[in-house]
Order: sequence, then C-alpha cells, then structure tokens
Amino acid sequence: MYAYVGSRTTRERNARGEGISLFHVDPDTGALERVQVHGGLVNPSFLALSADGRHLYCVHGDGSEVSAFRIDPANARLSFINRQETRGRNPVHLAFDPSGRFLIVANHLGASLAVLPTADDGALLPLAQLVTVEGPIGPHRIEQQQAKPHFNPFDPSGRWVVVPDKGLDRVFCFGFEAGALVPAPVPFAQAREGAGPRCAVFHPRLPLAYVVNELDSTVTTYAFDAACGALRALHIIPTLPPEYTGNNRAAGIGIDSQGRTLYTSNRGHDSVATFRLDARHGLPVMVDAAPTLGRTPRFFTLSPDGRLLFALNEDSDSIVVFDVGQDGALARPRLAAACGSPVCMLFRAPGT
Repeated sequence: MYAYVGSRTTRERNARGEGISLFHVDPDTGALERVQVHGGLVNPSFLALSADGRHLYCVHGDGSEVSAFRIDPANARLSFINRQETRGRNPVHLAFDPSGRFLIVANHLGASLAVLPTADDGALLPLAQLVTVEGPIGPHRIEQQQAKPHFNPFDPSGRWVVVPDKGLDRVFCFGFEAGALVPAPVPFAQAREGAGPRCAVFHPRLPLAYVVNELDSTVTTYAFDAACGALRALHIIPTLPPEYTGNNRAAGIGIDSQGRTLYTSNRGHDSVATFRLDARHGLPVMVDAAPTLGRTPRFFTLSPDGRLLFALNEDSDSIVVFDVGQDGALARPRLAAACGSPVCMLFRAPGT
C-alpha cells in the first residue's frame, strides 16, 4: 500500500515541506518509507484520487490553481499532466462527483465553488462553473471578515454537496445535476454564532451529517434529508476535554466505516478526540482526546482497513500513527515518519 502526503511549502506559511511525498506503508505497523518527492509545487495542501486510482489531483493553497498528475501503475510515482485556474484564491478542498468526470473545489478566500471537468486522459479541463456563497459574516473580527467555504464533500447518494462556511457560520447544500451546482430547496443551515463550520462527514448508515466547527471547537450533528438536501441541527458537543482552558482551533473530522466512532483533531490542545456514536441515534459522546506527540494536527485519516489512524503534525514536521481498537479507541501513538509541514494524506492500494 502507498500513501501520498501533501505539504505546505512557502515562506509565507512558515513551511518546510517539499511538495507531494509518496510513501510505502507497512500495513501492520503504519511505518512510512518515502520513495518519491514531487517537488517544485506551491502548497499542495489537499489531495484527491480518481476512482480508478490512475490520477491524483491537488489544490495549491494560497494560490488559485488545481494540478493533475498521472500515477505509474507499477510503482505509484507521479508525473505532472496539467494545471487549471479555479478563479478564486486559496483553494482548500476538492472532491469528485460520482461520475468521476467533475471536480468540485472550495475557494476559501474566493468565497466560491469551482467546477472543473476532467478529460479521459486525466487532464483538467477549463473551469465550467463558478458559484459564489453569500450571507452576513460572523462576529469573529479576524477569521470572519468574509465568506470562507472550507470543504465540499458529497453525501452518500452522490446527489448533494455540503459546504461548511467558516466566515458565515452556515452549512450550505447544493444539488449536483448534469455537471452543475444548484442550490438545494433549503440552501443552508445556520450554525451557532461564531462557531466557524470547517469540515463535514456523513454517517455511513444513518441520515446524519457531522460538522466540526473550528472557532468554538465543537461538533454539530445534523439530520440530513436526502430527498431535498435539508440539514437540521440536532446536537452540539465540545471537541475538548472539560479541564482544558487554553486556546484551540478544531480542524479535521472523520468517521469509521461502521458508523460507530467519530474523530476530530484539535490544534492548540494538539490531540485527536474520539467520540462514541449511539447505535440508534448516532449522537456523539466524547471518550478521549489523545495527544498527537506534536504540534498542530491539521489533518488525520484512517487507514483503508480502519486499523490505524494517522495524524499529521503540521508545525512539528511529523506523521504519527495510532492503533485503533475494536471499540474505536486510540492507543500507542508512535512516529510513522518525519515530513515537512504535512497537511493532507490519502492512500492508494498497489495495482489500482
């Protein structure tokens, strides 16, 4: 198994990364052995893989572009194909539609969503649609000066795109039809004032979405109506243990494939929080917040088999790995690899 890791690279980000690193992954221990660095890239800060595993795509944080790469089927190494404009500044997330023919990109400081088609050879085609998000800004004087969409995952049906917006304290929903975004009948859910919605995941079985809120370090559970794309807030819970009184920004969110355990990451407390999900209602209860042995775990991900969780410490240049127990609890954190300013990781099985 292989893993690709995107890193911040620029002086403006106080970064030490080199580009996109390719690692061989030991499936038992999670140890990472670097086999390639594709350098010469500016802040390849979020990655996406085509459904057939033949192409990799990345956004360039603080820029306005997306890049496409061909993957060598024999050794998983990358070769550059082309690059296209997103017509918005600081693209931060990208996701394929179910057909695999369109990429949706969130322009964080462009206050917009870009739709880019892809060609049969994996090349990116010019931008096909640009949709802006609007609304009254939140109360945070620094982080909420404009709309800031941060994530754009598809729901399990593939019909809807959910977009947490940190600047507006809203979670938008769009339908995706014939290669274009259209607002849902209920276009957004209003979050708590000053929450700063950042990232979202869907429950694999229940009609629920979970949104991690960056600015107030909470997770909101939403009922999700797949018939019309409507979100309705049900529950909110902190991502921090009650005895912690320091500063924090919540960051990533993830869920296991069975829908039994939810995870979020904390920057400041520098931990991955574990939540047990009620089997009937899917509401989270915090179990633990495990230190990541480093600073600023902006991103984390579960291995494809769910046995390991990798946390990326952006400001201490390390990737650590936890064993995941049968109950979802995290144990035995250990260093998986040194890596400059890591901010995104995804897996690719050999032979795909």
